[in-house]
Amino acid sequence: MSNRPLILVTNDDGITAPGVIALVNIMKPLGDVVVVAPDSPQSGMGHAITLDSTLHIEKINIAGQDYEAYSCSGTPADCVKIAVNEILYRKPDLCVSGINHGSNSSINVIYSGTMSAAIEAGIEGIPAIGFSLLDTSWNADFKASETYIRSIAKNVLDNGLTEGVVLNVNIPKIAKEDIKGVKICRQAKANWKEVFDKRKTPQGKDYYWLTGTFVNYDKGEDTDEWALKNNYISLVPVHFDLTAHHSIQKLNTWSFNE
Repeated sequence: MSNRPLILVTNDDGITAPGVIALVNIMKPLGDVVVVAPDSPQSGMGHAITLDSTLHIEKINIAGQDYEAYSCSGTPADCVKIAVNEILYRKPDLCVSGINHGSNSSINVIYSGTMSAAIEAGIEGIPAIGFSLLDTSWNADFKASETYIRSIAKNVLDNGLTEGVVLNVNIPKIAKEDIKGVKICRQAKANWKEVFDKRKTPQGKDYYWLTGTFVNYDKGEDTDEWALKNNYISLVPVHFDLTAHHSIQKLNTWSFNE
């Protein structure tokens, strides 16, 4: 049994996505890699888990691979759960999720399957990072970010993370020489203005396509959106305790007995 760090790799774009294969190759110099990823794309699944149907895992062989890989019929969060409880011989030293094809900055972290996998690992007490490249193309070029991704992962392996915290890393779609470095940020205040495109089937039934525009309301220069627009890799520490601690004192002034 190896004494190298054990690294769990997962994603939400599916086990054959170029992003996850790129992430595996970046991680291999740092430790022993095991991949457990969805058998089909699971983007936008958030932290969904499978409760009312069966889960299937299958060990697969991708041409030229020199690591263990398993496809899972469930969500990204399912992949982490089943990896920890059924597949891995011990708790991993690190979980990395991605590299996502597309942004998970700002409010997108709420919907992201990529980040939900990382958060699930954090819940399990595993240091975790979600990586995303601002390029939705299946043929996205991940080479510019390789050095930075490996450096961030190595720092987490060497230094650990605060309990309950995982990292959300987003990478601008630019050449390596144009990346200014890594910037520690907060999540920008932004959201989507949704529009439902209403259409009709040939049978006359209504159906809808969700579209929309991303609107950034945050003018701060310490946000992930600012960093990405100014050619930095954004790194946001995220915690999964959703308690609004600043509201507790005010709520304690309310009366619930009237």
